[in-house]
Amino acid sequence: MRIIHVISGGDVGGAKTHVLSLVKGLGAEHEVLLTCFVSGAFSEEAIELGIPTEVFSGMSFPAVRRRLLALIKTRKFDLIHCHGSRANLMGRWLKLSVDIPVITTVHSDPKLDYMGRPGKDLLYGTANRVALRGLDGWVCVSDQLKRLFDGAGFDPHYTFTIANGIDFSTPYTGPSREEFWQEAGFKTAPEDVVFGIAARLTPVKDIPTLIRAFAKVRESCPYVRLAIAGDGEQKAELVALAESLCPRGSVAFLGWVSDMQGFFNAIDVNMLTSVSEGLPYAIPEGARMRCATISTAVGAIPKIVHDGKTGFLVEPGDVEKLAQRMLQVAENPDLRKTLGDAIYALTEERYSAEATVRQQTEIYRDILERKRREKEGRDGVLICGAYGKGNVGDETILEAILQQLRQHDRNMPICVMSRRPRQTSAHNGVRSLFIFNPFDSRKTMKRTKLFISGGGSLIQDATSTRSLLFYLHSIKYAHRFGCKVMMYGCGIGPVRREINRRRASRIINACVDVISLRDPESRQELQRMGVDRPYTRVTADPALLQRIPEEKMPEYERFLAESGMSRQGQYALFCLRPWGSARQKVELFASAAEYVYEHHGLTPVFFQFEPGRDQEITQSVADAVKCPKVVLPEVKDHAVIGALVRDMKLVFSMRLHALIFAAGQGTPIVGVSYDPKVEGFMNYMNQPNCQNLEDITGESLCDMISNAISSAGEGEESLRTLRSLATQNDALAWKLICGESAE
Repeated sequence: MRIIHVISGGDVGGAKTHVLSLVKGLGAEHEVLLTCFVSGAFSEEAIELGIPTEVFSGMSFPAVRRRLLALIKTRKFDLIHCHGSRANLMGRWLKLSVDIPVITTVHSDPKLDYMGRPGKDLLYGTANRVALRGLDGWVCVSDQLKRLFDGAGFDPHYTFTIANGIDFSTPYTGPSREEFWQEAGFKTAPEDVVFGIAARLTPVKDIPTLIRAFAKVRESCPYVRLAIAGDGEQKAELVALAESLCPRGSVAFLGWVSDMQGFFNAIDVNMLTSVSEGLPYAIPEGARMRCATISTAVGAIPKIVHDGKTGFLVEPGDVEKLAQRMLQVAENPDLRKTLGDAIYALTEERYSAEATVRQQTEIYRDILERKRREKEGRDGVLICGAYGKGNVGDETILEAILQQLRQHDRNMPICVMSRRPRQTSAHNGVRSLFIFNPFDSRKTMKRTKLFISGGGSLIQDATSTRSLLFYLHSIKYAHRFGCKVMMYGCGIGPVRREINRRRASRIINACVDVISLRDPESRQELQRMGVDRPYTRVTADPALLQRIPEEKMPEYERFLAESGMSRQGQYALFCLRPWGSARQKVELFASAAEYVYEHHGLTPVFFQFEPGRDQEITQSVADAVKCPKVVLPEVKDHAVIGALVRDMKLVFSMRLHALIFAAGQGTPIVGVSYDPKVEGFMNYMNQPNCQNLEDITGESLCDMISNAISSAGEGEESLRTLRSLATQNDALAWKLICGESAE
């Protein structure tokens, strides 16, 4: 590949480290050219590193553009990679005249880049945000930034995540701690504990919080020092604050430090107090020198700093908590060493410079491949279901469908019809359109290979005839506009009105190519309705395949801690819904919760699977429970919910998908059925502990709870079989995409 990199050339700190490290690494396998608008330390260091570099010093913006266009045409570059706001503006301008992708690396939230500087934000910030939207791809340095961009309307098919890499292969050979501080003019003693931060002195870094916390620590620990490396518009304000709160000589403002390895070698604790970040180089750079780390829990930092294991995390602006953590590490040298060694080991394994170069190369290839496919006509999948409504079950089904499809082809364009398209895009990293926008839907259908109607029970009129008609007509129009159509891992019914049964039978027979069903009862219902043309197979619910990424565990553990729980606790999860006579059964549900505590030693935990709708009955039952209990707040991350269900000793639920998630994780389950689909699933799973809502008694609930707990671990063979069946959903979908017969 041939890649031209565009940057202003005045960059310092992490941005400079990232770009130079990246371009140098890419140059080992690809043809690269680094172009800078101005000469200076950046371009000089690039040349010293052997990076092919052109500097346009003294040239006007239009003249730079003409020169770049000439280089692109002459050297036939495949892709333009911009770094920084000025480069983004140039990239957007170049895009008007070139037919190659123009992408950028995003290091922080563009809305916060000029935080505290309204004039510059209005001028430069606005120009950068406008330019960003006109580019072809966005490489974000954290998953949080990617979700931010996806949710802000940027195309998720062209947003990517990359980790800032550090070279761990070169041993440190710089000045000793004593030599560094002597040269910096900062008086320290061998026994002093030095806290250090390397950052721009701007509001987004929130260094006032650090100074205030340090002042509190200093009151009881006169041997602590604070070193601040960096410069910026807040310097005078910060100096004044330090002078007013801290003893003279305890805080040093070092300005820009060229020897960052020497700085991190000279401090004991690496600090970061930002209100917004991606993955700043200061964290892995400090880790490379085995510094204990205390940081705010923003951006991708929690992926490296696992609270209490590889460092400590605090919320932005929390002076008291920050001071507590600083005092804790200041007083405990063994703890500092343990944290420093732990973060070094993790960072060396996951955040090497070589890994960053490999990731970036893959991103380039993906972008070029996706652009090529866009020019070839129909491609990809459009998914329609009850998404964006806040129902955890439906959202997890979508997540499972996406995981399965991406295993076949990560470059396949996928779009989801949703009530809240930006929320769906941000969470799942896919294109999304408003489900009731017929113009966008039809436009997408005309360029899509496969239309999936899937997830949950869409073909039913229990909620409303209007809902049924909407999903049937979506199928009809997808077929009309040339898509293959699949009903994916779904449940059928109940469809009670005879006219609706005839409508459903007519449209499904005429427009659907393949149907996969989550239970045998759904197949029988289709047969009773007269659906006999599409190829139909009984598989299993896609949610049985939910995977819980390991990188979500720190977030999950923080959620547990904030909720007063721990992974070592013994809990039973209760998921209720306001259906039929459920409100008259509050005392029965409460007595069941007390029973699990008194007879099985499990603390009842109450969770709303559909926030808002489940709130009243959940709170009513929780209020009636006299034993210790936990009422959980709303959770939006489905991986966290999956981990929660997995760690339960029992799940007691009216919600079908709480039962499905628990079954998929091997957790014992008790079902209270308000609908035949609940009993159908429990029968399909060979799970006997289920009873109709109208028939439950206190005694029957207690018996089912004891039976479920005592039989924990049984049914694993059945679960493996159903998981295998669930994988057939995407196998059938993939055959349709490839133009093969499903039979």
